[in-house]
Formats: sequence, structure tokens, C-alpha cells
Amino acid sequence: MSGDRGAGRISLPEIDSTNAEGFRRAASLSGPTWIVAGLQTAGRGRRARPWTSPLGNFHGTLVLKPTEPPETVALRSFAAALALRDALVEVTGLPQSFALKWPNDVLCNGGKLAGILLESQGLGSPDPVLCIGIGVNLIAAPDAAQVEAGAVPPVSLLQETGLRITPTAFLDALAPAYARWEVVFAAQGFAPLRTAWLDHAARLGEVIRARTGSETREGVFETIDTQGNLILRTAHARLAIPAAEVFF
Repeated sequence: MSGDRGAGRISLPEIDSTNAEGFRRAASLSGPTWIVAGLQTAGRGRRARPWTSPLGNFHGTLVLKPTEPPETVALRSFAAALALRDALVEVTGLPQSFALKWPNDVLCNGGKLAGILLESQGLGSPDPVLCIGIGVNLIAAPDAAQVEAGAVPPVSLLQETGLRITPTAFLDALAPAYARWEVVFAAQGFAPLRTAWLDHAARLGEVIRARTGSETREGVFETIDTQGNLILRTAHARLAIPAAEVFF
């Protein structure tokens, strides 16, 4: 498919997890491939949390075989976030509605619309596999009561915009959008992705809370650094945080 640099597509009516299927099929794939499913029975988000996956939402995984060091491979989460935003703007025509929440969520009108989960096997080996899992609440979102207290409430694209976008139509926008950012990343590294991500970052320059394990720190979200870390200025220090749950 010329629009997405020849990336293959595998569409399945139902699967446990598109990421899991990506790992199962990786050895047989000759190049970048999207795996999408109508239904996921065991979708998951960060920290192995269940991801609600009803029919009509987007559940997909891009399977890649990257050769860079693991810390470089991980930066593709920002490419995925930028591609998601580009695709959402394309299908809705509403650029002001979408923002990027560190580390890997996309917001619509302030609510959580989409999540990204990177999982890898064998990075640095002769057979590396990266699965970029993406879930988008196109038509339905979990009940807010199911979400952790203080977390960003989930929303659906249909609820927020009145637009009913099919998963196939969404992939038609997402696949070439990701391919464009992959070209930039391969040619120029993380710097242009960092700049573009910060242009659309939610709560940049505002006070947020970042929880790592049992510790929660409050401070101003200053930027992300050249490794993608969250830079948080607290009352006592300027911290670089590689992984955390962020609350507004």
C-alpha cells in the first residue's frame, strides 16, 4: 500500500490481544505490518491493566523489527502519539480538540481518547520485535467509575465530536501518518519528534502530579528531555522522570 510505505495489514474478527498476535506472527512477517481486530478479548494497557475493547473501537498493533538500541526503540512511542494525533485531526478536522499526555496517551477535549503500549522482544538480538499497540475509543469509552481516582476520565470520539469513524477508515489515516513519522525518526532522530510533541503537550508549564510506585511528586511540567523523560520542577529540585503515572 503506497500510502503507508508498503506496510502490510492483517485484519482479524476477534483476538485476545493484537500485541500478543504480533509476537506470534512476527517471525513470518517480511516487513512492517499492522494487525487489527474487531474485538479484543484480553486487551491490556500499561502495567497490564485491562483495556476495554468493544466492537467499533480501534484495536491495532504495528509490528516492526527495529535494530537500534532499546532506549532508542522506546522513543517510537512519541512517533505513535504524533501519528495518532495527525490521524485524528485528519478524520475530524478538529485540530484544537486533541492533545498529547505524557508518556503515551492522546486526549480529546481533555478526556482520554487513546492509549499506546510498546512491548518488545529480543532487542539487540538477530530477531528483534517491537509491537506498538494502539487503542482508540472511536465509539465507546469505559465508565468513569471504572477508572482510578484522579485519572483522566475516558471519552469516545463519537461522544466528543458526533463523528462515527470506522476502525478501517481510522487505520487508513493512521498507517500513513505513522509511516511519515518513522521516516523522520530514521533520518533525523528524536529531536524533531520532541519538538512536535511539545507543541501539542497537555498541561505543559502547569502543575501536575507524577506517581512512581508509592511516591507522588508535584511540580511544574517543564518539558521532556532528549531521552523522552518528563522534566518536573518541584519546590526542591528539577527532576528527570523516565516513567510515571501523571495526574492533573
